[in-house]
This record gives sequence, C-alpha cells and structure tokens, in this order.
Amino acid sequence: MIWGLIWWIPVLAAFGLSQSAVLPELGMFFSKLAVVTFGGAYAVLAYMAQDVVNSFGWLLPGEMMDGLGLAETTPGPLILVTEFVGFLAAYREGGMISGLLGAALTVWVTFAPCFLWIFAGAPYIDWIASRPRLKNALAMITSAVVGVILNLAIWFALHVFFKNVSRYEAGIFNFWLPEMASIDLLAFGISALCGIMLLGFHWGIVRVLLIAAVGSLALAFFNF
Repeated sequence: MIWGLIWWIPVLAAFGLSQSAVLPELGMFFSKLAVVTFGGAYAVLAYMAQDVVNSFGWLLPGEMMDGLGLAETTPGPLILVTEFVGFLAAYREGGMISGLLGAALTVWVTFAPCFLWIFAGAPYIDWIASRPRLKNALAMITSAVVGVILNLAIWFALHVFFKNVSRYEAGIFNFWLPEMASIDLLAFGISALCGIMLLGFHWGIVRVLLIAAVGSLALAFFNF
C-alpha cells in the first residue's frame, strides 16, 4: 500500500494540477510500461519507441534514435531514455517548465513500480525457482524477450538506413517497408565499418564510438 501511494500520488497530482493533457498521458503510459514490460531496457524500448512515435506522435523516428544514442553514450542505465521522451513530449506542449515536469514524472513512474515489485516479490524468489512449471514459463519469457530485442534492432535499423519507411497493418500484424531509393549510404557505411571494427578487429566500444563520432562530424562538416 505504501509503495502504491508513492507510485500514484504524483500521477494523480498531474491529473489534478496540470493544465496540459500530456503530463497525465505520460504518467499513465510510463506507468503501464513499467508494469507490463520486462526483460531489460532493450525489451522495454521496443514497445516504447513504437508507441511514442506511432500512437502518440510525441517524437519523430529520428528523434527517438537520437534519444537512444544519447542514452547509450552517457553514464546511467539505458532506460533513462524515457526521461528524454518525457521531456520532449511535455516541452512541446508547454515549454521548459512543463518539459522538466514531464521528465521528472516519467522517471518517477518508470522506477517506482520496480521497487514495489522488489519488496513484494523478493521473499518468493527461491520458491518460484523451485517450481518446474514456473521455471519453464520463465525460460519461455526469456526466449520472447530475445525476439522483442530483435524487433527493436530491425525497427531502428530501418529508420537509420532509410529516410522513408512506411507502416502497413495486416490484421494483428504490423509491417515496416522501406523505400529502397531512400537508402542513406553514409549511415549504412558507417554502421558496416563499426561492425567490422567490433566483430572483425575486436576493438573496444569506446574506441569505435569515438571513430564513428569524429568520422560523422567530418562528413557533416564537408556536407557529405
């Protein structure tokens, strides 16, 4: 009950005090995100990125990728990309103060439920691990998470390598089809080069990031 109040009081305050519709929407969406997703930040981002871009329209695909890049290259957990999303969504609705409130609310409802689950579920971890059916269910969940992360990789790759990507729906399935003529050869080339440095030469990630960043800045400076 205590953690439930800690979690929901800021959300209810956003409903009651905010003049902007986006703050309550942020509170509800990221609360749901914290509850129904599991498997690490990459599994969460697959769900978040597509809803933030397609359902709510808070960010453009390129902005979502900027947020992920920012989160990957700065200290702290990757899930803090949610703060970037919350800030931009609220900032566009009501300016800097609204943006800061949106960022704070987003971080709060992302992390508060985690502590609730820890305190509620920690006493039962050993019991769960000793039940064969539950162990099998967790193994299946692990496999599903791998598929979700693959989905995220494909979604980001399409929006990085192609300037125009269209979404098509067929019943319960969604398909992303790129316009082949809109391929960004520079982005593809930089990604391929980074893959060779990481997998072929086994260079460290910091070294590869620096080379990619300097190379990209140089290309931008010379208007490539």
